[in-house]
Amino acid sequence: MNIRVNPWPNRPLFLLEGTLRVNDHTNDLRRSANVQWQHTAVSREERAHIKHQKPCVVWLTGLSGAGKSTIANCLERKLHALGRHTAVLDGDNVRHGLNRDLGFTEADRVENIRRIGEVAKLMADAGLIVITAFISPFRADRDLVRSLLPPEEFIEVYINTPLEECERRDTKGLYMKARAGEIPHFTGISSPYEVPLYPEITVETASVTADECAEKIVRYLRGLETIYS
Repeated sequence: MNIRVNPWPNRPLFLLEGTLRVNDHTNDLRRSANVQWQHTAVSREERAHIKHQKPCVVWLTGLSGAGKSTIANCLERKLHALGRHTAVLDGDNVRHGLNRDLGFTEADRVENIRRIGEVAKLMADAGLIVITAFISPFRADRDLVRSLLPPEEFIEVYINTPLEECERRDTKGLYMKARAGEIPHFTGISSPYEVPLYPEITVETASVTADECAEKIVRYLRGLETIYS
């Protein structure tokens, strides 16, 4: 088993199935033995019921430029029009605050998604429909977030847009810089993207509009009775 140097002192990273993992059992110096889970008086089901919806996390994943943020905003607008309570977590926005201390190395990307997964879980516990837009390139990290939630509450949406189309769009000029070697660890160019094996939903933005993609997700949520009268 390989151990790599990482940004967290006293926490070796183990290379498991191509993804860096933090060994939480070695972090005894930073943890208190007196921390216990505090149960709340109002359940997550009660919080969701008053909103007339079931909580879930709609996890949009795909390459940079695939259309994740556009679809996330379109989806939230549709749900808002239906009177639903939502929150959007966007990759760029989160890096302005909560994750501004993280870069784009493999280890930082793992930690980025771990934090977002925990935040999304808290929001779902509040009864919200959470929409996330993150490249989230590593399959194991997405599966980790799935494991935090009850069955059917993690909805993986693969934004299946070919690399060539993402490069053609290149709205932020990032692919050009990555090809020139100015951006290291860039997904799809110098860092891998692991395609979802069994996503709940797949949309192809090269052939359908963002509105159509969002509508497909709404239909799926109706089928799960996530949104109801």
